[in-house]
Amino acid sequence: MGAAVRTALLIGVLTGLLMVVGFAIGFIVGNITLILTIAFVIAIALNISMYWYADKWVLKIYKAKLVSEAEEPELYDIVGRLAANAKLPRPKIAIVPNETPNAFATGRNPSHAVVAVTQGAKNLLNKEQLEGVLGHEMAHLKNNDMLVGTMAAMIAGVIAYVGLIGRYSLFFGGGKNRDGGASILALVALILVPFAAMFVRLSISRTREYGADEDGAKISGKPRALASALRTLDSAVKNRPMQTGNPATSHMFIVNPFRGANVVELFSTHPLTEKRVQRLEAMAEKVES
Repeated sequence: MGAAVRTALLIGVLTGLLMVVGFAIGFIVGNITLILTIAFVIAIALNISMYWYADKWVLKIYKAKLVSEAEEPELYDIVGRLAANAKLPRPKIAIVPNETPNAFATGRNPSHAVVAVTQGAKNLLNKEQLEGVLGHEMAHLKNNDMLVGTMAAMIAGVIAYVGLIGRYSLFFGGGKNRDGGASILALVALILVPFAAMFVRLSISRTREYGADEDGAKISGKPRALASALRTLDSAVKNRPMQTGNPATSHMFIVNPFRGANVVELFSTHPLTEKRVQRLEAMAEKVES
């Protein structure tokens, strides 16, 4: 199943979970329309602002500095070639003054995009590995993953908000005139569905990483270089996770910069690195055969 199809299905699952929460809270308080409307307005406002200003916010968090072609000619050469391969405008380039090796892309669309590389990645990766990593980030821009992530965050945010309202309503007497057994079922739904929505949102993030790996390898033409870079970055992050920054931004990086060595995949924004490497190596073998 392709990444785009899987993402669409997962967005559909999130929408279904929202309907379940809607029915549960409708049972408790009787009028779900107003609450859902309020929740949607809040979630849309928050996520549109995040979508529009995420690049400035993230660059500020990590003290990233936009660099010129004169300052970073090699990076500009690599990104320029990758942008041409992807048929995208060349994004701005930033350097993050952090020794934990990593990279991310941000921006509301390919015309307003920034690709950022940490100083640690520049020091650690060779040119081919760096090209593989930057191809991955260009794929995120080409696939509009910022928009996909915003959609998933918006729906999951509404589910969490409505679930919270429903639980408070039930605990403070909103369901006292309802059937006891049905009220318990409604409470179970309001507790479990937001957790399920969180897992689905994380699954969407992992799916987009797989998609960016595949499409990024096509853009750079170097799946083995990307596989090698992922192994190198994963090992480096385990030994030296990032100490500054905001874990809420972890999904933006090519590997989670904050995680330790033992993170259960179900709770992770990224697939297991070994799985990503295996897929890339299988892709390279298919191309080479």
